[in-house]
Amino acid sequence: IIALLFFLFQITAKAAVIFVTLQYNVTIPATEEQSAETISLYHYGIKDLATIFFYMLVAIIIHAIIQEYVLDKINRKMHFSKTKHSKFNESGQLSAFYLFSCVWGTSILVSENYISDPTSLWRDYPHTLIPFQMKFFYILQLAYWFHAFPELYFQKTKKEDIFRQIVYIGLYLFHIAGAYLLNLTHLGLVLLVLHYFVEFLFHVSRLFYFSDERYQKGFSLWAVLFVLGRLLTLILSVLTFGFGLARAEDQQLNFSTGNFNILAVRYSKLGTV
Repeated sequence: IIALLFFLFQITAKAAVIFVTLQYNVTIPATEEQSAETISLYHYGIKDLATIFFYMLVAIIIHAIIQEYVLDKINRKMHFSKTKHSKFNESGQLSAFYLFSCVWGTSILVSENYISDPTSLWRDYPHTLIPFQMKFFYILQLAYWFHAFPELYFQKTKKEDIFRQIVYIGLYLFHIAGAYLLNLTHLGLVLLVLHYFVEFLFHVSRLFYFSDERYQKGFSLWAVLFVLGRLLTLILSVLTFGFGLARAEDQQLNFSTGNFNILAVRYSKLGTV
């Protein structure tokens, strides 16, 4: 609210823009061969931290709205135990986020033709300039997982569960930030959508299970898709790091051009995946 109020005054409007809108846009002039219109693409920079911070606060507000107006009402009707109450809230929040991210991520994959052309995962690397939708997607992903840290306090997470949650959140931030900063956004988007779909199925299955313990078929389907999802993740990662990027002409570390295509980085990323 404070950031939005800053737009009302000319002196503070410039500062508010950094928090609300995406920074580091580059206008690509129109050419007869490629496009008849100018295109705006984006790269990353230190000002992205301000944007991530703003949308982290937005995520906290949305989290509270879902909790109060949806999950808490269901909890009161179902009379869950404390253990089920906590797990139900976790699955409810994550299933909503995973569904939103899957739909949005899939729309980007389709619009950018990443699904029809798998070579786009590594072709023309480094992908230093990305479309608006792609950058906004990564900004919101980072904002959401950063918001999960204060939620540990707001949700009164048990002490024995805090370490597990911190590791869980930290792994997401590590991989998403790694894809964003190392200009591997194409591969990162595909793997995130794939992973989120499998996780969405798990948490929805858990929600149905809590409502009626006879609903267990969802877990069987999830178990199959979990293995297939991990297998596809491994295949795409090996193709990208082991074949696509390994055969690129430019394999020198260059911070100015955003090229991190060297053997150590490739195998480190493949190892983390």
